Amino acid sequence: MLAGVLALAVLAGCAPAATFSVPSASPGYLGAELTTPYQLPDVSLDDQAGKSFNLRTGSTAPVLIFFFGYTNCPDICLSTLTDLATATGRLPEDVRSRVQVVFVTVDPQRDSPPVMAKYLSRIDPGFVGLTGATATIEQVAASMGVVIEGIDEHHEGAYDVTHSAQVVGFDAARRGVVVWTQGTSIGTYRADFERLVRQQG
Repeated sequence: MLAGVLALAVLAGCAPAATFSVPSASPGYLGAELTTPYQLPDVSLDDQAGKSFNLRTGSTAPVLIFFFGYTNCPDICLSTLTDLATATGRLPEDVRSRVQVVFVTVDPQRDSPPVMAKYLSRIDPGFVGLTGATATIEQVAASMGVVIEGIDEHHEGAYDVTHSAQVVGFDAARRGVVVWTQGTSIGTYRADFERLVRQQG
């Protein structure tokens, strides 16, 4: 069981906030350590090069950091990804090489592999961007406690996608063991990423 319920502001369009359950911060991490880890599903999506990427085996890095968002997100997606890029950039090189950030779109209709590639090239070319079938993305998001509430339409066909904004850290056994909520500092990300790596031996 996860302890405690934390309201999490959703991205895009200032829609009603989604909620998800997380425990309190643990002595081991500055973020929230999951008492029941998430299990990374054995499914594949398409990366920004258009190649199949299996979530469990597509990266050899022992630590995977997942964030869900989309390239047309008006604010929080970009700021979160920028913070993740800054945090990983501040890691010692031997640690940095063992961390892989994975950005999964919640807007596959617009976020094709070339769109994802262009977007991430401006943030951190080392990040993996994933897109694919809506049903598969929703399955992966649900496995990590990420809420995708749906589309908030505007005029002339424009729309935002409402979703929760947590970042989830997976260890070498592909267990999601740490969650960081919206507004987490760069220093917290950096410290916890290094702690995750060091714990893998």
